[in-house]
Amino acid sequence: MSANRRIWFFIRKSLLGGLTILLPISIIVFFFRWIYQTVTEMIAPFTTVFIRAFDLPKFVADWLSVLAVLVLCFLVGTLVATRVGSWLWHQWEENVMTRLPGYKTVKEVIGQLMGSNSDSPFSRGEVARVWLYGRDTDVSVTALVTSRHADGHVTIFVPTGPNPTSGFIYHVDQDLVELHPEIGVESMMKTVVSCGAGTAALFKTDKA
Repeated sequence: MSANRRIWFFIRKSLLGGLTILLPISIIVFFFRWIYQTVTEMIAPFTTVFIRAFDLPKFVADWLSVLAVLVLCFLVGTLVATRVGSWLWHQWEENVMTRLPGYKTVKEVIGQLMGSNSDSPFSRGEVARVWLYGRDTDVSVTALVTSRHADGHVTIFVPTGPNPTSGFIYHVDQDLVELHPEIGVESMMKTVVSCGAGTAALFKTDKA
């Protein structure tokens, strides 16, 4: 190998090695920066109050605002958990909130994603491996069973990686579905976020 080729090989290897290390870090930093900017925009009214009242730096005021929002969520959740608070919220929601356009839809979506809804597949945890194109075709997908039909069909949700909150909905015959009750939803979602990494251990079999 000539000297020029060795130099070019060394430069290319060094650049690729640097990108391999720095690019994931840059993406993570960008992601957290985006979250921080989104959150600070949402809590801007609280931040303004802290800055004007206590003359605090914006960074400190932002974190105090986040803390204040968390405390507020805790207090509201505690209040609604009581009998009186639950009754008051039920009356308010039934007479006021349900009249707002889109409220029920947004509430149901959040309940599904957070797993707080009893009908949420994220709370029931029916992890399955599904042969979409039939058992004779050696192609299967990781899915969540979301509904069962009287005619023997089931509805499944196939999340896409690395964002598991988006995906595809299919209605398939029960014979194409292999349930795995021993697998938790959290373990399944880890393989989705990692674009399939770890699936071999997730669906391990006793075959030699």
